[in-house]
Amino acid sequence: MPIRITGMNSGLDTESIISELMKAKRISVDNVKKQQTKLQWKQDAWKDLNSKVYKLFNTTLNNMRFSTDYSKKITSVSDSSVASVVSSDNAMNAAQELKIIRKASAGFLTGAKLNGGSYTKSSKLVDITDADGDKIEAGSSFSVTVGGKTTDITVTENMTMGSLVSALKSAGVDANFDEKNQRLFIGATTSGTNGDFSITASNKKGITALSALGIFDNGIRDDGEDTAVMKEYKKYADMTQEDKEATINAEVAKRLVSYIKQQKSLNETKEKQETKLQELKTDYTRDGYTGNLDDADTKSKLQADIDDLKSEIENLGTPEEGTPEATALAEKNEALAELRKEMAYVTSYEKAKASLAATEASLAEVESYLDEDGISASDTLIDEVTDMVNDKIESAIEVLANASTNADMKRIDGQDATITLNGVEYTSTSNVFEVNGLTITVLGQEGDEATLTTRQDTDGIYNMITNFIKEYNSLINEMDKLYNADRAKGYEPLTEEEKKEMSESEVEKWESKVKDAILKGDSNLSTVASSLKSIMLAGTEVNGKRMNLSDFGIETLGYFSSANNEKSAYHIDGDENDSNTSTKENKLKAAIASDSDTVIAFFSQLSQSLYSNLNKMTAGTDLRSFGSIYDDKKMKEDYDSYTTRIKTLEQKLNAMEDRYYKQFSAMETALAKLQSNQSAVSSLLGGL
Repeated sequence: MPIRITGMNSGLDTESIISELMKAKRISVDNVKKQQTKLQWKQDAWKDLNSKVYKLFNTTLNNMRFSTDYSKKITSVSDSSVASVVSSDNAMNAAQELKIIRKASAGFLTGAKLNGGSYTKSSKLVDITDADGDKIEAGSSFSVTVGGKTTDITVTENMTMGSLVSALKSAGVDANFDEKNQRLFIGATTSGTNGDFSITASNKKGITALSALGIFDNGIRDDGEDTAVMKEYKKYADMTQEDKEATINAEVAKRLVSYIKQQKSLNETKEKQETKLQELKTDYTRDGYTGNLDDADTKSKLQADIDDLKSEIENLGTPEEGTPEATALAEKNEALAELRKEMAYVTSYEKAKASLAATEASLAEVESYLDEDGISASDTLIDEVTDMVNDKIESAIEVLANASTNADMKRIDGQDATITLNGVEYTSTSNVFEVNGLTITVLGQEGDEATLTTRQDTDGIYNMITNFIKEYNSLINEMDKLYNADRAKGYEPLTEEEKKEMSESEVEKWESKVKDAILKGDSNLSTVASSLKSIMLAGTEVNGKRMNLSDFGIETLGYFSSANNEKSAYHIDGDENDSNTSTKENKLKAAIASDSDTVIAFFSQLSQSLYSNLNKMTAGTDLRSFGSIYDDKKMKEDYDSYTTRIKTLEQKLNAMEDRYYKQFSAMETALAKLQSNQSAVSSLLGGL
């Protein structure tokens, strides 16, 4: 805003005069702003109301308009400590007898305490001995089988207890070594027989290793049943020559596929590494050297140059800027930086070369298992697998003949849960059963019994209807309150200047008066409310008979008994939460209990009628968006139109104000000239 100095010649308070003149002119702009503010408040009121209508439409009515929405079933259990039951909508209404035969359990192995010493997770396995003093040897092998997948673990010279735990976890079980109690703990990750695990020796050394680790299990149980461990040992101990050959062939084929994939991957890696090395060789050039990165002297010569240059830099110290010594120092530092870059380059080449060597070694090992054609098994692979199977057969025979489970070890075998329902047996890997629409979770113990009684969830139907009535009442009462609000005659939105003259509470009270009456007598609001009331009042036809809400004890209180703006609200006879009707007989509950089909048919059709009606009103038009019951598009256009109009009026006022200032400025200029002329005349007269 420009700084104006006025009234110097006239002595008039020009600022105040123009301010008063503009105040009168600004009334037209303020009136338009007030109209825009009222429109904004009207939009806000409609948005709030629209969200409540849409919730009734999209959630409540949408979930009540089909008879299947009411088909809720519940199942009571005669003894809640035996089982819990969740019923689906298609569960049969019946009483059924449940008996727990066996609960599901997950396999778990608590290892025996390790013999002597105090081992940690970093202890090497080859330092651990069994009760007879025999050490675990490198090459000891045992297998972990989980869910039909077998993983072989072979002890190496440097394998630690921690790495063993990691290998067990990779094999599909959970594992931990408790250093305080010196025991291994191994558990299945899922319950049931399918999730159980077995750990068996793959060679004779493996028997000693498992025994020393406190986790050797021969699979023998008091009940005589074959455990997963026993089945694994018997599979190899009882293997015929034909089965042996089939096992060898299958294992060879499996490994062959794996080695062929590895060969392809390693060849691709090797090719990339060779390309990278060649690029490094091609890019590397250095004055005074051959550029041969494979020459061992290259790195040593480069390091010698770096050391010499560093010494020269140290000898120069810290020379003054601008001196020849300072220039020399800068040049040597730059040269040193270049040498260090070259050293990094050489180091990168060495690493790349080492990676290629490792890849070539891995490739050579993999190819030793493949024949010359690269797609057939070599004698090395066949011999290795044959030796492995022979070792397993030998160790299995040894275990079944002589070996004993670690005395201090405890093994819990994984087992499936079994129940009988109405005398029929069902099995599950967990303690949860799904039978004929019921989800039964076993909680009790073996031998426990209970009666499961499935019935229609009448309370659920009743709650669904009462919640609908409550939501409808809240919405229709609010609509009536907004439509019938007291007039706010004489009240308009306040300008900023008007707000400054009032306290915050006075401003809030004033604006609330306007906002509360913002939808009074709104024709659109009347249309929406009237359509909902008409559908509720009309009722619906069920099995050829016209029925109304009153047939289920749901009515309004009447014009003179109802509170203001609650005359269209419905009350349920016998509703304990409604003081107006709580003492009456609850016809709705009685109807649900005696003839739930009729109740469901009535309310699903009533909900469908309300849903269809609101669906039409919120379909969207040129004036309103989809999902809106009011003309939101038109209101936005009007609001934008007000914004444009206000801007135009503001520009006119600014121009008018500038014109006033120019006029007063011209007057001041004229007065100044007049005064100047008078002074000149006075000066002349004074000189006579």
